[in-house]
Amino acid sequence: MAFEFHKDKETYINYQRENAINYVIPFIEEKLPLKKNMRVMEIGCAEGGVIQAFIQRGCYGTGVELMSSRYEMAKKLLAKDIEEGKAQVINKNIYDVDIDKEFPERFDLIVLKDVIEHIHDQDKVLAKLRDFLTPNGHIFFGFPPWQMPFGGHQQIAKSKLLSRLPYYHLLPTPLYKGFLKAFGESDKTIDNLVEIKETGISIERFERLIKKHHYSVQKRTFYLINPIYKYKFGLNAKVQYKVLSGIPILRNFTTTCMYYLVRKENI
Repeated sequence: MAFEFHKDKETYINYQRENAINYVIPFIEEKLPLKKNMRVMEIGCAEGGVIQAFIQRGCYGTGVELMSSRYEMAKKLLAKDIEEGKAQVINKNIYDVDIDKEFPERFDLIVLKDVIEHIHDQDKVLAKLRDFLTPNGHIFFGFPPWQMPFGGHQQIAKSKLLSRLPYYHLLPTPLYKGFLKAFGESDKTIDNLVEIKETGISIERFERLIKKHHYSVQKRTFYLINPIYKYKFGLNAKVQYKVLSGIPILRNFTTTCMYYLVRKENI
């Protein structure tokens, strides 16, 4: 079953903002101190909790959200900031943005938190993001490696057992779909979970794509316990053990979250 705070949008927004304040921003600032009026874009901003944390630090925040209902909530949350010229929210696919017309000044920082693992053509989007950045602009990525215990986002399953059962998302797709159906999951839930299976990304594939599109890794952190688990499970964040984070492939199965800060390099 879904976690209750996902149903309570106000609580969910507060948790996302707190997580950004306590973990995301400190991680970024170890290499990229936030400055007043720094231009920050969040892609997949949902209801606006994360980008609000950056606005509160004095940055100019732009939220991009494709889902209309979430876009409307973000507009309400950030209404005062929008009115004061500190923020904007747009309801668009980033591929439909006229960058030169809408964002001629480009962005110092782009944030993708729990988003890259939901994008079908990750190769294409990483190439596109370069166009949104200033020279030497940065991108923050936070995502769960696909092979980790709950990398299939099975917490959205209605079955109490399936929502807490690890690793079964690694089954071959036909078996995975049959397994979900056998436990009474709806066609809609099955389709959603299979789509996540198709877009999930490993640490190694992510780093290959970063290198391919001429970004350099400024900082990365492997988490044994994802910082957001404080709100989901009451667990404190814990960095992955070095011996495990240093073993390619195996680390995907035991690391619940990756944080990356990458910088656009000149080609």
